[in-house]
Amino acid sequence: MKVLCVGDVVGEPGRRAFRAVVPALRESGSVHAVVVNAENSAGGRGVTADIADELFAAGADAITLGDHVWDQKGTPEWLAREKRAVRPANCDRECPGRAWTVVQTPVGRLAVASLLGTVFMNPADNPFRAIDALLAGPLPRDVPLVVDFHAEATSEKIAMGWHLDGRVAALFGTHTHVQTSDARVLPGATGYITDVGMTGPVDSVIGRSVEPVIRKFLTGMPHKFDVAKGPAALCGVIFDVDCATRKCRGAEAVRIPEPTR
Repeated sequence: MKVLCVGDVVGEPGRRAFRAVVPALRESGSVHAVVVNAENSAGGRGVTADIADELFAAGADAITLGDHVWDQKGTPEWLAREKRAVRPANCDRECPGRAWTVVQTPVGRLAVASLLGTVFMNPADNPFRAIDALLAGPLPRDVPLVVDFHAEATSEKIAMGWHLDGRVAALFGTHTHVQTSDARVLPGATGYITDVGMTGPVDSVIGRSVEPVIRKFLTGMPHKFDVAKGPAALCGVIFDVDCATRKCRGAEAVRIPEPTR
């Protein structure tokens, strides 16, 4: 199973790049399953039901979220009914939505879970304890599991990779919007990358218009950070997962510009 894990979709440019790139990858047989972090897809903050439907229609099998999970009105109700979307497993247990899901792909079933980092982030339950509880409890044992770790600190992500090595098929990091160069298969056959990067506008500061961000750094004064315009690219990683052993055989970071007209 070739699993494409797509980094934070930022606003309309990110959705446009996703729509332009993913269908072609699926039609060519280059990927069999697509997991996408959509927590910046609605104007840079959160996701809506309509945007989620747009991503599903373009080829997403599962949607993961992060620290902007509750930023859009209606998200709690949508998450409560949408089985293909997961919020971070270490949110409070009373939060609506699922901590994990299982989706059917053309070559077998795939489990997906999401975690939220705690270093330099808003408070959340311990992600290490949360994933341990899932692995010891409700997660199916006969399905490969891919985990999105939405975290700021590279050290926390790397530590989680080693913590889960040999226990999950793959772990991919999101949140920083900058793709790292460490895609690999760890010794225990878990695919890993610290951050898959951003799917969004190329000429930007992590997805936002350049000038307001520069003015903020120059003056310290608050500015509105709109999603940047212009050409976009999809960033992600493709994990080659053996469905029988639930182990990873390869990990390749990808960055694909949207086609030019």
